[in-house]
Amino acid sequence: MKALGVAAALLSMGCVRPSEDRAVRDTRVGQAQADALTVEVEGGLASVRTLASGTLELWGQAPVFTTRVTAGADARTDWLFTVHNAMPDAALEAVDESGTPLTVMALPDAHPTMKAWRVALRPGTTMRLTVAPPDWDTREPFRFAALADVQEALSKVGDIYARLNQDPTLRFIFFAGDLTEFGTREQLEEFQQRLEADSRIPLYATLGNHETFTDDAREYQRLVGRASQHFTFRGVHFSLVDSGSSTVDPLVEEALDGWLEEARDAVHVVAMHIPPLDPIGVRGGGFAVRNEAAGLVGKMARAGVDLTLYGHIHSYYSYSNAGIPAFISGGGGAIPERFDGVGRHFLAVDVDPSVGVRDVGLVRVD
Repeated sequence: MKALGVAAALLSMGCVRPSEDRAVRDTRVGQAQADALTVEVEGGLASVRTLASGTLELWGQAPVFTTRVTAGADARTDWLFTVHNAMPDAALEAVDESGTPLTVMALPDAHPTMKAWRVALRPGTTMRLTVAPPDWDTREPFRFAALADVQEALSKVGDIYARLNQDPTLRFIFFAGDLTEFGTREQLEEFQQRLEADSRIPLYATLGNHETFTDDAREYQRLVGRASQHFTFRGVHFSLVDSGSSTVDPLVEEALDGWLEEARDAVHVVAMHIPPLDPIGVRGGGFAVRNEAAGLVGKMARAGVDLTLYGHIHSYYSYSNAGIPAFISGGGGAIPERFDGVGRHFLAVDVDPSVGVRDVGLVRVD
């Protein structure tokens, strides 16, 4: 509630920085009203793509999320509920406010990450639709991929997805920004279409500085979702933080403070696009203000963050953030830095909720 109050104040005063504007818009992602329905995705973990004519269509941004649907007395009962960018084994649990299950019929998958159900909504009630794989709340070890910086290589990113698909143990892609070259609607739609066509697993992203180049920076949040968000999977916490303007907005940092506290006794992985500190220092690839960078890194270290992941620098580097293992993995296809000679790549991360991060492996694609 405090974050929403800050957001309202910022709206009333008018936002003077692009990062402020994005932080305020984040609070509205996942909300929509139409056809006697009010929809709100908890935590903004999915964007509402369509709400009309008996169709609710979402783009998921987490392995697990819940959508609260309030149906007015005049709402129709038969709805098509479609989720893009879902876990391949995701199922739908739908209940009304009393906990009574709704009638749900699963439809055939059009793609591994596209799920659809027919749901019988109940007018005059509030319902909860939870999309999740069956093992999401276990505490078993798992593996995910880390990737960033596709940019101008959008037309050939399919070979990276093909390489990812060769590892059946990868559960999702954790993406640290710069999906596209200019962040236009057309480019973002192409990114999503290629992902859905070529990848067997979903991709959860924050934006990068290239998503801020468009005249309408709202396109990212309309099509993809929040620039900053937090979710858990198998007891591990994941935070995506908007650093696309070489800074973290105070509203975002306030949210991060809460996520750090929530994950203090758990395994926590944090990703952002521009790293606070450029470990090489030859291209100014860090935050605009070094005091802010030092403060943020220190805050994450004191909170016990287990792993930090970055992009922006089109290369591969393994180093330490005040004792936190840190990796820059900008090998999604953008013009490479070439100081390391690695080229296109992604990271395969093995994590155990009871132990921590077991291994971070470099997987070359070129």
